[in-house]
Amino acid sequence: MQSYTIGQAARLLGVSPDTARRWADAGRMATHRDDSGRRLIDGRDLAAFSVELAKGGTEEDTPYTSVRNAFPGIVTAIKLGDVAAQVEVQAGPHRLVSLLTREAVEELGLEVGMEATARVKSTNVHIDRV
Repeated sequence: MQSYTIGQAARLLGVSPDTARRWADAGRMATHRDDSGRRLIDGRDLAAFSVELAKGGTEEDTPYTSVRNAFPGIVTAIKLGDVAAQVEVQAGPHRLVSLLTREAVEELGLEVGMEATARVKSTNVHIDRV
């Protein structure tokens, strides 16, 4: 079975190595040591942890939606037209752009700098206010 170093696991999870180390120290991520003393995470354990991490908070925090690909991030740009709008969300290394109505942007109260979740289904990107 493949094992990953803390640095490799951090890159796959989209976090810093320090964050991955803190999770390992707190027991959130199961690790073991190799013969040279490096901490490693078994591939199966990392896969299970990544699924748990992707689920985020509690079930009560999750909106009722059929859109399963969620990218929590920060709104970096909003371009408003008379009817349409373009919203950019930076979610870790991912930049997502959604075209939606101006009315939707105003109803959600979206502003640059606020947290938002971009949800992707097929070729559509939906924005949820956090």
